Amino acid sequence: MMMQPNGRPVRLQGKWKLFVKDIKRDRHAYVLLAPYVLLFMLFTVLPVVISIFFSFTSFNMLESPSWVGWENYSKLLWNDDVFLIGLKNTMIFAVITGPVSYIACFVFAWLINELKPKVRAFMTLVFFAPSISGNVFFIWQIIFSGDSYGIMNGLLMKIGVIYEPILWLQDTKYMLAIIIIVQLWLSLGTSFLAFIAGLQTVDRTLYEAGAVDGIKNRWQEVWFITLPSMRPQLMFGAVIQITASLAVADVAMALAGFPSVQYGAHTVVTHLVDYGTIRFEMGYASAIATVLFVLMLGSNLIIQKLLKRVGE
Repeated sequence: MMMQPNGRPVRLQGKWKLFVKDIKRDRHAYVLLAPYVLLFMLFTVLPVVISIFFSFTSFNMLESPSWVGWENYSKLLWNDDVFLIGLKNTMIFAVITGPVSYIACFVFAWLINELKPKVRAFMTLVFFAPSISGNVFFIWQIIFSGDSYGIMNGLLMKIGVIYEPILWLQDTKYMLAIIIIVQLWLSLGTSFLAFIAGLQTVDRTLYEAGAVDGIKNRWQEVWFITLPSMRPQLMFGAVIQITASLAVADVAMALAGFPSVQYGAHTVVTHLVDYGTIRFEMGYASAIATVLFVLMLGSNLIIQKLLKRVGE
């Protein structure tokens, strides 16, 4: 590689000139993007970097942070049994609720998209309503109440399946499954709307061209035309669903309590809440947050690679 007298490679210098030229050409676009980029760096990237730094320190918010290196991570992965329980429960949540809710969002969006506009608008509201209704999931506390007045206990006792009430939300055999069901019920949210919007933008002439090229049924239309045409919405939905499935906390704390019996509904996020907002061990809480961030980032990278194969 040729070198200039100042020691900079010719190729690197050429790329820099090309980069500067592109900025000058698209300066108006960069000016318009600057406020968003500034806010994104200030309120998203910077807090993540600060959290990663604090994860290598001991910090209680009263004294200055002291550097401890990998001690927080060592304690987290080798000595914190409660975190390992939370990690196991979180992975169960993610493996079940992530793919199931993602597929359900697309299937319901696909079915609703075939309806007439007014009916489609009404059905969209019906499916989307649970995710925007605040604490509506508390109705499940009535369904799974641990006394004989609970709907599930009353029904099972009436038909003779059980003879005494079951403590659904205090028994480790049932609480995790119940929370997964409730989370799935709440999962038709933003991803669902994104898929409906994506289906509306698919060029209808592609289906006619596909019929000429040999596509014979609806499933082939979905795989070779519909899904490739809405890759941006599919990626957006995947990010939302991954984040939601790995960040389960509110539903678990509301239904099973905090902490739950024998940590049966404990998750990584509830562990983070414990150390970050109750114990104020911010260094350790930052380590928990960093592990969760790595899990989300790794899951997103895997999903990106899988979505690139859609339609092949």
